[in-house]
Amino acid sequence: MDTSVNISAVKNYFTTLQSRIVAALETFDGQTFRTDTWDRPQGGGGITRLIEDGNFFERGGVNFSHVVGDALPASATAQRPELAGRAWEAMGVSLVLHPRNPYCPTSHMNVRCFVATKPGEDAVWWFGGGMDLTPYYGFEEDARHFHRSCKEALTPFGADLHGRYKEWCDRYFFLKHRNEARGIGGIFFDDLNDDGEGGFERCFALTQSVGDSFLVAYLPLLERRKDLPYGERERDFQAYRRGRYVEFNLVWDRGTLFGLQSGGRTESILMSLPPVVKWRYDWHPEPGSAEEKLYTEFLVPRDWV
Repeated sequence: MDTSVNISAVKNYFTTLQSRIVAALETFDGQTFRTDTWDRPQGGGGITRLIEDGNFFERGGVNFSHVVGDALPASATAQRPELAGRAWEAMGVSLVLHPRNPYCPTSHMNVRCFVATKPGEDAVWWFGGGMDLTPYYGFEEDARHFHRSCKEALTPFGADLHGRYKEWCDRYFFLKHRNEARGIGGIFFDDLNDDGEGGFERCFALTQSVGDSFLVAYLPLLERRKDLPYGERERDFQAYRRGRYVEFNLVWDRGTLFGLQSGGRTESILMSLPPVVKWRYDWHPEPGSAEEKLYTEFLVPRDWV
């Protein structure tokens, strides 16, 4: 393997990040996450950390996975022919948190690394990741805080990165079949390698900065909103909007599709789905309502910083 690719350092960071995030979330919720260690028959495995019916989180998962293989499926190499015939490793931390209180947003974060090797040739590698916010009821100060935290994580690596990765996030987390954003975005990046990005160490450092900033970006929002009273109307709208989350993950999300196509563990891949969801036929929010405000003021991409 190319000596510039330090897989052991990446794995150590990812497992440590998972532990740190889970410890902070357990302190916030007051309940312990379940730990489920698993092996993948084709190679590799992972650690799933899950909470269901917590004091605060209705469902949440913080996953670490490290899967390996001798060859990628044709669906993966069709768009990346340079990967054909290479052994590969994919590892990362992925989390999705679904609070029970509709005034507290769902959030997703992922940091990952992919390496493909072939004897006598340099490794093909890249990092990817990001974080995004899916509110059910919009609060401008929360949106600004989340996006500001994303920008601060990226600024040391280039003044232009936040603008690029925010726009990428807005494009990526978009339900094309609905012509509608999933949430209010954040940052997203993929295929980050040494092509003009400063080599493995710089790309790894950027990925660490994103992972380390998640709790700073998200926990203060929960602290602000966790005690707001809510009723059946708010829960009903939350369940309806969660339906959009499910649609995106099952139809468009690249990580979900890669995991299922590469023989990943289905229980861990689909832990991102919320526990209570509703769909309605041709539903529209009442004019002037808080629900309509989400669509007109928050789901339209804008510069929150």
